[in-house]
Amino acid sequence: MGRTVVIGAGLGGLAAAMRLAAAGRDVTVVEARDAPGGCCGSARLGPYRFDTGPSVLTMPDVLAGAFAAAGEDMDDWLPLRRLDPYYRLRYHDGSHLDVVAGEEAMAEEVRRLCGPAEADRYRRFRARLAELFAAEWPAFIDRDMTRLRDLAGPAALLRMARLAALGGFRRLDRLVGAHLTDPRLVKAHTFQALYVGLSPRQALGVYAVIAHMDTVGGVYFPRGGGMHAIPQAMAAVAEKAGARLRYGVRAVRVETGASGVSGVRLDTGERLPADSVVVACDLPHAHAGLLPRGAGDWRLRRPRYSPSCLVLHFGLDRRLPGQAHHTLHFGADWHSSFAALARGRPQPDPNLLVTYPESDGEAAPAGHATLTVLEPAPNLAHGRWDGLTPRLEERLLARLAGLGYGDLSGAPRITFDPPGWARLGHSAGTPFALDHRFRQTAWFRPAGAARRVPGLHFAGMYTAPGVGVPPVLISGRLAAERILEAGR
Repeated sequence: MGRTVVIGAGLGGLAAAMRLAAAGRDVTVVEARDAPGGCCGSARLGPYRFDTGPSVLTMPDVLAGAFAAAGEDMDDWLPLRRLDPYYRLRYHDGSHLDVVAGEEAMAEEVRRLCGPAEADRYRRFRARLAELFAAEWPAFIDRDMTRLRDLAGPAALLRMARLAALGGFRRLDRLVGAHLTDPRLVKAHTFQALYVGLSPRQALGVYAVIAHMDTVGGVYFPRGGGMHAIPQAMAAVAEKAGARLRYGVRAVRVETGASGVSGVRLDTGERLPADSVVVACDLPHAHAGLLPRGAGDWRLRRPRYSPSCLVLHFGLDRRLPGQAHHTLHFGADWHSSFAALARGRPQPDPNLLVTYPESDGEAAPAGHATLTVLEPAPNLAHGRWDGLTPRLEERLLARLAGLGYGDLSGAPRITFDPPGWARLGHSAGTPFALDHRFRQTAWFRPAGAARRVPGLHFAGMYTAPGVGVPPVLISGRLAAERILEAGR
């Protein structure tokens, strides 16, 4: 049924490889690193192991669909557990909100923090989120929106009208603020704008579906092996389906012939013949030399990147009783944090995501634990970073001590900063790709296939649906479906 080379063994590339191999295609995945995962990677420091990529897994059915397409049950390869709470949100005034499963339990949490009137408003808003999700998911997220024909016609216009009626084209902060009055609850349903690289004042209301995905749908975690267990299981299933995975080799050129894609040249000098290619790596870097002439995309002429992050991974010689898996610590001035990032500056009073994967018994020795702290930071497209890392690390250590985590200055740690992300191959020093402003959403996001190079397809964060584990998995599925539909 044809030969496909997938460049990059991240989640998007593996999702495509699993489907294509199961459909009978001759599939080879080439990965420059020595293990699968891409952004969903892993690092070790002595006896400690850290997830170096996404820490939040929502919509597990999307992941299960990749396994099912290869004829496998995800639970046999990657059992998951639902976190409880999904998040713990800690506010500057000392109050906190646990985001928990079930409408009744969550309404009770809101009642405890904000009072009965806000709990009633929350119930109505939760119903609105469900409506928005039902209208948006099948029409705009779970389908190929990089083709113009999918935005045309009466059905598409009806879908647009439905989203508009639900407030999807309002600004996110205004949509949420029209339903909820307590600023703490508003933050609980708008901080997700950071996932798409924007402030709640910039992001469209359609991105309220992210709040639905994690505050209603739930947040999950592998029962063993951390988040890196996800690509490991996907790679194993792809190989079982017949795909060949080659690590430690780099694709240096996609070659073409009279009818489109013809092969991929590796840094070893070897040439892999191919009828189709899925490029599932950093797209701006790919356009800098990997891709053939004719593969250019006008949507990347003036890319706008998401903010980056400063991440500290700590190895602890103790456990933290009562600590939630995910804790968000909000700074005092909500809006100034986003404004600073937009100006290319560090947040003056940063919002922090603290991840404590206590249930991952393989991440640390008995009686020990790991702790990961993420602070959003400007990307390198905004200017110089020189000298910032030591100062921000010192400030972050002091902030963590003040939040009750103790003195972590002597704990073993690994630091990832924007220059470090750039050295790992992330354009503009951000692992979050392009932001999701309107001009970089759906059809306006880089296309899933090169119009002038038949057989050349794309998957990953840079194409639609966009950033996040479920969207990246969907992008891989869409690439595979296009290839199988074309029959190349």
